[in-house]
Parts: sequence; structure tokens; C-alpha cells
Amino acid sequence: MADKELIKLEGSVIETLPSTTFKVKLDNGHEILAHISGRMRVNYIRLLPGDRVQLEMSPYDLTKGRIIKRM
Repeated sequence: MADKELIKLEGSVIETLPSTTFKVKLDNGHEILAHISGRMRVNYIRLLPGDRVQLEMSPYDLTKGRIIKRM
């Protein structure tokens, strides 16, 4: 997938789920499922409910995303 096709958004983690999956509430009010990126996994970045995150989504599936940064 090309980088120019990705949609970058911000939101807040509201729930931690198994397998490094999180429920994130976006700034526009929608809730999606998101997993952490490989770089965050390698660097042992931990997320807790309430953390602000930046994520990217594919325009083809707007219900799932990838967390790329904790803010």
C-alpha cells in the first residue's frame, strides 16, 4: 500500500484488548479497532487507556487502523 493512500488521524485509547489491539475513539467521534505498528513493538512502547495516539487507516477499511505514534 502506498503511503499517499493512507489516512492519518488522531484519537484516544479507550480500551485495551488482547493481542496488542486497542479500541480507539477518534476526534470525530467514531470508534475503531487499531493495532500497534512494528516500530512501536520493537521499542516496547506501551499504551494505556486515555493515551492520545496518531494512527493511519486504509481508505478501503475504515473500521481498522494502525497506531503509529503515542503523543
